[in-house]
Amino acid sequence: MRKSRFTDSQIMGILKQAESGVPVSGLCREHSMSIATLYKWRPKYVGIDTSMMKHLKELEDENRHLKKMSAEERLKSDLRQEALEGNW
Repeated sequence: MRKSRFTDSQIMGILKQAESGVPVSGLCREHSMSIATLYKWRPKYVGIDTSMMKHLKELEDENRHLKKMSAEERLKSDLRQEALEGNW
C-alpha cells in the first residue's frame, strides 16, 4: 500500500481547517491535494484525536500483515495437498 505524503498531525490539521469553514477548493490547492482525498479522509478521521489515529494505523498495519500470513499459509497448504494427492 502506498504511504501517505501527509503525517497524521497534518491530516488532522487539514480536517480541522475544513471544519472551521475554510473553502475546500482553496484548502486542497494550498496543500497540493485533490478534493477527493479530503472527502475520503472525512469519514475515516473526523471525530478522532491523534493518538486514536496512530492506533488505527497500527491496527491497519497488523491486519495487512495477518492477511499476508494467512495467504502464505493457504498457499503452503494447497502445495502440501497437491503433493499428497500425487499431482506433480
